[in-house]
Amino acid sequence: MITRSKLVEQLRDYQIRSQHKCPSLTVFSPKPLLSTWIDVAVAVFWASICATLLISSYVALYLTHYWISFFLLCITILVPVRLRISRLSFARKRDRRLLLPLSM
Repeated sequence: MITRSKLVEQLRDYQIRSQHKCPSLTVFSPKPLLSTWIDVAVAVFWASICATLLISSYVALYLTHYWISFFLLCITILVPVRLRISRLSFARKRDRRLLLPLSM
């Protein structure tokens, strides 16, 4: 059953999501929403780390260091995966906090 509080929460989430200035950076953010400039700075930091690792793997591949290139490429893939896992855990914590009764 749809309650009024769920509708209000969905509307608030939609409004927050619609205010994103750079939705492509949410891939590199450890938080589900980019609400502050600090969150944007962290996302830019992780995006630059991934770009640096990717370029380094291409350079290692060009210099025929295949294992180093493979290792750097694996790390480059694992960074966004780990950030996605942390985003999901933040979302679960937020949802769990919203489900607590008001008496607590």
